[in-house]
Amino acid sequence: MISADEIIVFLNPGEYFVGDARHRIRTLLGSCVSITLWHPELRIGAMSHFLLSERSAKISSPLDARYGKEALSLMQTELMRHGVNPKACTAKIFGGGDMFPQHRGMANAAQIGRRNGEAARSLLEAQGIRVSSESLFGVGHRKIMFDVKSGHVWARQVKPVETLLNHQEGTRA
Repeated sequence: MISADEIIVFLNPGEYFVGDARHRIRTLLGSCVSITLWHPELRIGAMSHFLLSERSAKISSPLDARYGKEALSLMQTELMRHGVNPKACTAKIFGGGDMFPQHRGMANAAQIGRRNGEAARSLLEAQGIRVSSESLFGVGHRKIMFDVKSGHVWARQVKPVETLLNHQEGTRA
């Protein structure tokens, strides 16, 4: 149940958010990945929704949350502004789904999500941030909701309609 003082935030691709216990952060992920960071004592959390692990070209421009490394850096900076040491947070990782299983023979179609998920693991490990759980890969998209008050993250994976229809008919997708 949602209380009157609760604030719901929806993240679009390329966005991140940092908030306190009043916030629930939601998003919808396909091959994109979300990292959540949560400080249990302060009940402050952050969540990203990045599209790609990193930029293809080294461009000197402001940090962009569409890229995993930059999204994590932006979240860490904002957490520090709130008095939170990011290394004292626990992390959870979600997404990296294969949205086009029918195109598995194509080199990049299924690999984007996998690269994003593996990049998230590596980025957090390099920063010394402990990952407490993850829901990565597989077929289809995920609906995510992060309750900053409790630190709980709910994820529901939904398979593409074509995959479900083929499975029901007994054919292989």
